[in-house]
Amino acid sequence: MKRVMVFGTFDILHPGHIDFLRQARKLGDYLIVSLACGKFIKKIKGHPAVHSESERLKLLESLRLVDKAVLGSKTDYLQHIKAHKPHVIALGYDQKAFTEGLKRKLADMGLKVKVVRLKPYKKHLYKSSKFLKRL
Repeated sequence: MKRVMVFGTFDILHPGHIDFLRQARKLGDYLIVSLACGKFIKKIKGHPAVHSESERLKLLESLRLVDKAVLGSKTDYLQHIKAHKPHVIALGYDQKAFTEGLKRKLADMGLKVKVVRLKPYKKHLYKSSKFLKRL
């Protein structure tokens, strides 16, 4: 079974997220979604999450596209990846946090993981930061 892993905050779920998950799902047989913990959201995005970790996790678990939703690591994202043993890591078109040198870091750990960038979906409309401005 080919496992695909994605990462994100998924705080305000919108059609762009669904397209992202659909694209990732097509890359394998089993989709693992790693949900960013609250402390990293504020650090990465500059603002706290609107919804709690448990609310966001429950929402992802309810999606048929998602086989497994897990809370991301609070300490070591590389060990978190190693624990779930994905064959593919699918990154969003604009995902920057923790992605620099990711292929090399995984290879250095002896992990053979393909890292791919997914395409945007109407990025002029569906970006979480645009939704937050409306709140």
